Amino acid sequence: MKPLLIVMSAPSGTGKTTLCDRLLQDYPEITYSVSCTTRGPRGDEEDGVDYFFVAPAEFERRRAARLFLEHATVHGNRYGTLRGPVEEAMAEGQSVLMDIDVAGAGQVRAFVETLPPDHAMRAGFVDIFIRPPSLAALQSRLQGRGEDADEAVALRLRNAAGEMARAHEFTHQIVNDHLETAYRELVEVIEAAGRAQPR
Repeated sequence: MKPLLIVMSAPSGTGKTTLCDRLLQDYPEITYSVSCTTRGPRGDEEDGVDYFFVAPAEFERRRAARLFLEHATVHGNRYGTLRGPVEEAMAEGQSVLMDIDVAGAGQVRAFVETLPPDHAMRAGFVDIFIRPPSLAALQSRLQGRGEDADEAVALRLRNAAGEMARAHEFTHQIVNDHLETAYRELVEVIEAAGRAQPR
């Protein structure tokens, strides 16, 4: 399989994390992209494993130097994906999986389009949007988890509607109505992309 840059986005509660975890377990040649953040570690999070933890000034220095593929501010903390580790992994023949939001995916897509057609990141770019069967199904999933108050569920649903409105920006869309079926479709997309030669 040629190295791929796999970008996956989905509304919260759609099952994307489960799909990503399974993909990483089944395909040792796919590595997970570790993001930088200015927030402190939580629980037993490790630097370089869960995130690269950096000071705000260092994050800004890297942003100004255009070292990020994408970056965003979430709840007052900054997050970003460094270009260097992605390129290094792909040069070693590894595929890289990025689990990011729709806005981040848009930034990566725009960056990749500026690269020469034979660049590994452009030749191996695959973007996938995981959809819930419907907003009503997503609402019942979120409520069924019992993790969020009603206001938080309402906010997640509003965000989900906005993200689903941008689903057409992705080359591939997979509806996660049944986990096994969705996973099979995901594997088919990735294996087909890994076999395809650059245009």
